[in-house]
Amino acid sequence: MKDINPNQVYTTEEARDFLRISERTIKRHLKAGLIRANKVGGRYRIMGRELLRLVSPEAEVKAVNLYQRFKRKAKKKIERW
Repeated sequence: MKDINPNQVYTTEEARDFLRISERTIKRHLKAGLIRANKVGGRYRIMGRELLRLVSPEAEVKAVNLYQRFKRKAKKKIERW
């Protein structure tokens, strides 16, 4: 595995390889704003510093909070049925 260069721009495929996550997961993270990226020509481009931020301990806390919010929202919607 290569090192992540903070000043390099990566595609979603390269980011998936670095983070070892599925295509669906990276799309969810992009839509939720957990991964900040720019769209160029209809495709996302992610800075290396953003990938490094994700593998930091603080990112784990944000991911857990995001998951808990999603879980509560889904639970409320189900209760209304």
